[in-house]
Amino acid sequence: MRPLPLPPELLTPDEMARADALAIAGGVPGITLMEAAGRAVARAAMRRFRPCRTLVLAGPGNNGGDGYVAARLLEQAGWPVAVAALAPPRPGSDAALAAARWRGPMVSFGPEAVARAGLVIDAVFGAGLARPVDGIAAEALRACAGHCPVLAVDMPSGVDGATGQVRGVAPQAALTVTFFRLKPGHLLLPGRTLCGETILADIGLPASVLAHVAPRSFANRPGALWRLPQHGPAVHKYARGHLTILGGAGMTGAARLVAGAARRVGAGLVTIAAPDAASAAVYRCAEPGTIVTEEPLPSLLADARRRAWVIGPGLAPEPSTRAALRQLIEAGRREVIADAGAVTACAGAPEILRGAAVLTPHEGEFARVFGPIGGDKPSAARRAAALTGAVVLLKGPDTVIAAPDGRVAINDNAPPSLATAGSGDVLAGIIGALLAQGMAPFEAACAGAWLHGAAAGAAALQQPQGLIAEDLINFLPAALSAACGACPSRPVALGYIQ
Repeated sequence: MRPLPLPPELLTPDEMARADALAIAGGVPGITLMEAAGRAVARAAMRRFRPCRTLVLAGPGNNGGDGYVAARLLEQAGWPVAVAALAPPRPGSDAALAAARWRGPMVSFGPEAVARAGLVIDAVFGAGLARPVDGIAAEALRACAGHCPVLAVDMPSGVDGATGQVRGVAPQAALTVTFFRLKPGHLLLPGRTLCGETILADIGLPASVLAHVAPRSFANRPGALWRLPQHGPAVHKYARGHLTILGGAGMTGAARLVAGAARRVGAGLVTIAAPDAASAAVYRCAEPGTIVTEEPLPSLLADARRRAWVIGPGLAPEPSTRAALRQLIEAGRREVIADAGAVTACAGAPEILRGAAVLTPHEGEFARVFGPIGGDKPSAARRAAALTGAVVLLKGPDTVIAAPDGRVAINDNAPPSLATAGSGDVLAGIIGALLAQGMAPFEAACAGAWLHGAAAGAAALQQPQGLIAEDLINFLPAALSAACGACPSRPVALGYIQ
């Protein structure tokens, strides 16, 4: 096995089923794919764990078939293995053929068998779960907790592969081996945590099936999904874009964080538009490279060189904020980021946001404007994007970026240290700088989310504790260098093998 770059496409369970069906229709036997999947599981087990009493919990479907193959190969390698079947496979299926090739011991499915195991291979349901896990299956999976490590086949049973949500009960896996492409549930919480370390294995599915499946979900990665703006030798500050931030009178630190991040990420000019003279005096005490103006918004809008705008950080969610947002949009300014107060000012009236380029709500702000997120974060973000015509960046430890055309990217490199006041303002500044430099809204939002997480990751290498939003700005150059090198980092280890 050798490490390879992770493919960006994410397949829902339904899309993965179509990919399997297309490969089989194209001449790849289903049992060949199953043998390859089981072999990947067995190899991963032998590389991660020492030989021990191993129990394979096998479901009746293809996930269980993969488990039967892994059991056979581990036994051939000298491991003591038993299989506990929740139900027999459907006669004539590939899983039935794999089960027939298993000649080792069968034990009763349940918590008693788990109690005797040193390693459990969870091959009960996988990513394509149709209903909540209950009954004897739930009892067996619960019995794994704190008793022995779990190696999950495809996905810990009980985790929805499309949403990452737990349906009924799900075990905590030490290692998950999945196939061909990751699923959204491998990156969305709580699924990402429950998977433990995740290995993506190549099992011989031809990449050509992706053209027919046409996936619309992606892992947020530099290089594959977006590239940072490149500037030639003749570039000047206006060519790199002018970002204007509408600052507030109260929380002046918010606009200053936006400005600092935008300057680090390459905006040619950054201006804070202060609402009054007293606020302007405060803003002028900040970094000398940030321009401060007291000109009214209509005067600022007369300058066509002001390419991108940020509205919301430090502003109250009140009618004046909503009016300023509409003034920007109605003046034909399409590179507008609505954050914080500008989003919440539209509570219950999301149509006011139509015309903005990027919306950056956290989950509470999103719910006030668009309603409850529910258990399917990508679908909620897609609905909001379709309603407003804007790219919606739904912030969180598993940030989801949705475009109006239905594309979704899931960002998974954000460490917990980002849960600090002001970090969202830094994110708005990063995206604003990328929009000012000409990136398209979806790509700018994806790049912004990744750079934000990468900066926090770089900070953690030098100061493992005590990150505050101001620190993030100083680590943005390291994040930019990592993005240019297309070498992302993430807190949960991923590997791709073949």
